[in-house]
Amino acid sequence: MVALARRPLRRRFQLIVGALVASLLAVVTLVITAPAEAEAETRAKPAGIDVSRYQGDINWKKVRGGGIQFAWIKATEGTSYIDPKFAANYKGAYGAKVIRGAYHFARPGNSSGTAQARYFARHGGAWSADNRTLPGALDLEAGCHGLSKKQMRGWISDFHSAYKSKTGRHVVIYTTASWWSSCTGNWTGLAKKSPMWVAHWGASSPSVPHGWATWTAWQYTSSGSVSGIAGDVDRNRFNGSRDRLLALANNT
Repeated sequence: MVALARRPLRRRFQLIVGALVASLLAVVTLVITAPAEAEAETRAKPAGIDVSRYQGDINWKKVRGGGIQFAWIKATEGTSYIDPKFAANYKGAYGAKVIRGAYHFARPGNSSGTAQARYFARHGGAWSADNRTLPGALDLEAGCHGLSKKQMRGWISDFHSAYKSKTGRHVVIYTTASWWSSCTGNWTGLAKKSPMWVAHWGASSPSVPHGWATWTAWQYTSSGSVSGIAGDVDRNRFNGSRDRLLALANNT
């Protein structure tokens, strides 16, 4: 009787242990698989940010530790403004092994494209073949600045030519599809030269300005969260692998 009574208890114990082991294995599998999947996604579409003085003091080591691989950092605006956080951000990003570039906020109504490109190149926008520096970006937004479509096309072309002359690189164009249509009339003059960094928030995929077959970088939100930065920050994705990101940095 005693032996017969113990068999069901032993069986129930074995079933409980088996269930616990199965649950533990499932948890371990999730723990191992989730980072692997996240790493694969990051390698396929490296994560990036863009920053300016509005992000305050940035801990770039934490930024890099949080998975951010590249950044564009505001350097200049017009021909008289240098972002007060640019030097610290540019140096900090480099030291944390974040692939970084500078960007210039365009003021087409204030001075020529040539003058602004030269100012940008002199004050942080220059490129160096050091494996961690992206070509500079031209930030085109905030209306058409009183210029006609023809005048805007000429202004952008002049900026591109002057920047190329100073750095040897084609400037990256940052804009939206709607701005490009409204202010340039869907000009295609740089579509085969300048990489497209497109801003399109809240979409599953971005609308690319006319003339570009695809996007190089996509700013998909202005309210992202990143370790090492207090408050909201623009988040970006690179359209390719890390190897392609490095190729853009190295001009290869």
